[in-house]
This record gives sequence, structure tokens and C-alpha cells, in this order.
Amino acid sequence: MEISQVRYFLAVARELNFTRAAEVCNVTQPALSRAIKLLEDEFGGELFHRERRNTHLTELGRMVETYLEGVFENSLLARQIADQYVHMKKAPLKVGIMSTIAPDEIVELISSVRARHPGVELHLCDADATSLRRRLLAGDLEVAIYALPSNTPDDDVHSLPLFREQMVMAIHPEHRLANQPFVRVRDMNSESYIHRNNCEFAGYADAILSQQGVTVRPVYWSDRDDWTLSMIAAGLGFGFMPQHSVNHPGVVGLPITEPEFWREVNLVTVRGRRHSPAVGALVREAVQKKWFGEPASTLPAAAAE
Repeated sequence: MEISQVRYFLAVARELNFTRAAEVCNVTQPALSRAIKLLEDEFGGELFHRERRNTHLTELGRMVETYLEGVFENSLLARQIADQYVHMKKAPLKVGIMSTIAPDEIVELISSVRARHPGVELHLCDADATSLRRRLLAGDLEVAIYALPSNTPDDDVHSLPLFREQMVMAIHPEHRLANQPFVRVRDMNSESYIHRNNCEFAGYADAILSQQGVTVRPVYWSDRDDWTLSMIAAGLGFGFMPQHSVNHPGVVGLPITEPEFWREVNLVTVRGRRHSPAVGALVREAVQKKWFGEPASTLPAAAAE
């Protein structure tokens, strides 16, 4: 059954005249009659009594009329929705954001999308980087913004670098290391550590510390960076955090050296998957935006230097 057949049927049911129905539908009468006949063959019975001056619906025709009206109305609605989506008049877009990215930067991106593409409806969710990658590949998300520390290329996705950010040791201002301009990895030995559960370096940095004979003592675990900062400000331990996330008055961030740790945050899509116009709009705004005052990065990925 084709939508054109449904449209022709409804026109005849309304006009009760094949000639007038063909004119309304802007087709020839033979073409309309053939379409109705094919529909009758599919339904297994006549839909109209074709009498010279008294064309009218058969019992079968009356039974299916209401349902075919619904089919036609839904097809029109589907076309309208598709048109709105394609032309971004109403285009939902599911975006995953790594929960450790500074909110102000994401708000700026949302604001620019809203200002230039008001029809794009952003549906945001935050999670750790590994979860976002899994949901992206599964089709639950159309695009994600996250960082993973590995230098191994990910052939399943396409990553567009947005910014690089150094990881720091977040400590209380009266910590023994607080007056130094930076801190070496080996200086962390035996320190109490507040573990950020969503940290993308979790597990990755452990091997590097182990190579240098460094052991830290996890004393608290937290899903939230604001709680982590409050615990650091209370002197309960140190945190391993992105530079721009250290925004608590009672916390200072020291760059980590020997080695340095950097994260590269990317806008990530699935390689080879066709993307909607809304994804294209988000990509353009993300590339044009200044991240922490700098243009979007084009540097190669680097997790630890």
C-alpha cells in the first residue's frame, strides 16, 4: 500500500466521483482508477460501488476509511517532522558531556548553538569518558565531548580536538608542597589521595606512579569534583585534577612534572555514521568557539608527556 493510493481513496470517498477526485489529486482518471484497483486487490475486495451516477463506499470501504484517514494524517505529520528536522526547525540532538569538563565552557557552547540554530534542541547527559564512548557507539548519543588518556588510535570514532589542559595536583594552601611552582610525581609518595571516580586517568596514571616507586593512599572516593575540592580545602588529601577545575578559594593547583600529564578533550562522533544537520551545527559552533580563551586545538593527542 502506497500513500498515493491512500490519498486517491480518500479523495474518491470525499467526492464520490472518480473524475472530480482525479482533478483534486492532479492525476489522470485512469491513473487514479488503477491505483484504487491495486488497493482493492491488496485488501481483497471492492472499496467502491462504481455506479454511473451513484459512486459510493462499499461496506469494506467504510470499514477501512477511518483507518486510512489516520494513515494519511500520520504520513503528513511524519513529513512535517522530517522537514523540521532536516531544516533544523525542530531538531533534537543527544549530546554526551564528560562530567569533569568545566561547566562554564559547555554553557558557552550551548548558548552559541541556541543563538545561531534555535531549532536545535540539545539533550545533554554527563558521564565518565568510557561510558560516553560506549553509549555513542550504541547509538544512544549522536555526539560526545570527552577525553581518554591512551595514545592508541580509536578506529571506531572520529575525534576533533577542542582543547588541551594540564593535569595538576590540587592541594590545601598550607600543604607542605604548596609554595612550589610545580610538583614532581615522586613528590606525591605517601600522600593521602582523594579519588575522583570519573577521572579519565584512573588506572592509567597508576602504572606511571608505580614505575617511579610512588604509592599514594586513597582515603576518599567521590563522583563529584565540587565535593572533591571541598575535601581538599578541608585538608583531607590531594586531588589529581584538570587545571581549570581547580576553582575553589581554599585549593591551589600545582602543575605535575616528570612526567607531565595532559588531557586532550575532543568532540567525538562515530566514524562512517551519517550525521544529522544538527550535529553539523554543533561541530561548527564547537570549532569556532574559544575554549578557555584559545581557539579550538588542532594539536595531536597527548596524554602524558
